[in-house]
Amino acid sequence: MDVVLWVVVAAVLAVAEIFTATLFLIMFSAGALAAAAAAALGAPVPLQAGVFVAVSALTLAAARPALRRHLSRPGPVGLGMEAMQGAAAVVVEQVDAEHGMVKIDGELWQARSLESAVTYPPGERVRIAEINAGTAVVWRDDLSDMTDFQA
Repeated sequence: MDVVLWVVVAAVLAVAEIFTATLFLIMFSAGALAAAAAAALGAPVPLQAGVFVAVSALTLAAARPALRRHLSRPGPVGLGMEAMQGAAAVVVEQVDAEHGMVKIDGELWQARSLESAVTYPPGERVRIAEINAGTAVVWRDDLSDMTDFQA
């Protein structure tokens, strides 16, 4: 019975962590899982509580700071539309000021030219200036450094 109680406590804490995203409650969830393991091995209730407190404190002191550092560090690839700014693309369908199509990281995107008088023929390499209303706004750039090009 103690095992089920600890597992339920761990699940409730894990679900609550989803809503807070602070990496605080999940550490107590780990402690509750450790206490459930102790209960499954036949440990008395005071020892289960001690395991819960010890594991929760250790994860709060050791694992949480390391996880927070890791998760707050900017990665090589950003997230969202802002991450696409400056990305390389290849023109699939002629791009002008009104319409066109480019391939960005293997995905097809509607596109238009940043400069109204410039047209980009299929096969030309361009850079993404911005994403505006789901349309990639592109411009010609010196793309001699194509090490990050994945179109």
